[in-house]
Amino acid sequence: MSKIEMVDLRSQYHKYKGEIDAAVMQAMDDCQYIGGPEVGQFASNLADYLSVEHVIPCANGTDALQLALMALDLNPGDEVITSPFTFVATAEVIALLGLKPVFVDVEIGTYNIDVSKIADAITEKTKVILPVHLFGQAASMEAIMNLADEHGLYVVEDIAQSLGAEVYFKGDNRQAGTVGHIGCTSFFPSKNLGCFGDGGACFTNNAGLAAKMKMISSHGSRKRYFYDITGINSRLDTLQAAILKVKLPYLKDFIRTRQNVAGIYDALLMHLKDISVPERAVDSSHTFNQYTIRVKNGQRDALKTYLQENGIPSRIYYPLSLHQQKAFEAFCPGILLPVAEQLCKEVLSLPIHTEMKKEEAELVGKSIIAFFEKTKHKP
Repeated sequence: MSKIEMVDLRSQYHKYKGEIDAAVMQAMDDCQYIGGPEVGQFASNLADYLSVEHVIPCANGTDALQLALMALDLNPGDEVITSPFTFVATAEVIALLGLKPVFVDVEIGTYNIDVSKIADAITEKTKVILPVHLFGQAASMEAIMNLADEHGLYVVEDIAQSLGAEVYFKGDNRQAGTVGHIGCTSFFPSKNLGCFGDGGACFTNNAGLAAKMKMISSHGSRKRYFYDITGINSRLDTLQAAILKVKLPYLKDFIRTRQNVAGIYDALLMHLKDISVPERAVDSSHTFNQYTIRVKNGQRDALKTYLQENGIPSRIYYPLSLHQQKAFEAFCPGILLPVAEQLCKEVLSLPIHTEMKKEEAELVGKSIIAFFEKTKHKP
């Protein structure tokens, strides 16, 4: 058996190498490396996939969040409610714009923001709820939108890990990222839809917000060399757009493979008393950008070491909650978020990717079973 990879980008590339190489060479021959036709074509194709009116490509997922928040005309000190159990980019952008991140604890099973705790965090300074759809499934969007409507708030969805997830919203199936006012995603190589570098996008059904985000991404300019507002320089380059345009039609296949691997893990691990497999939300599908288990009774680090010694990679997403990070301590001194803090001590993400074979997933699962059998019989 070949070496097990956390994410096997090489095998995915070789599977689609002919199409990708042809698309890249066409872009090279056209020599329109910035703003080439592939960028607009990919944006249009992604809009069709998401059933959304406007897609604004940009340089990366962090910039996508910045574009979204800048488009909302917020003022310094305005508050943005978000999750503490996620990658730093979400809170980082809030702080960089002079806004205040307000962290709300998460659910122990889905790892997403606990909607039942959001209302208590809303103040007169609250302007945005920014849920992060973590590891592949969406937060409870119907409840979030009800709160937003009640309090007159914007909702910006961070779906960097959950592109392609379906959300059951008011009787309809919607794509994650299209329920709130703006959705933001990343095309980092390991994402469900990844390019060969950095890339990102915003999407919305609001024409005014779309026009403003597009303007902000191009130095605040609607017309070249004429600047209406202060913006940034954030563009998806043509080569990355060409690659993404090839891969987008396969996104449903990518997700299906990840779901199949998750099913194998579930079957092997769900009966272990020291393991909790990922909980499935009732109102969202799961695309499994990560398959993240909880390892109880302080055994997480020992299991990680055991897997590594047996040639199996794993990752800890995330070792420290954002509200405990030095960079954000001024925003939330002394705050306790017990679920996020517990998860940081228990979570372990297992290998999962679009080219993973059944026997590889079974080996990972059986290795975890062997670890617990070994520790159970330890004198």
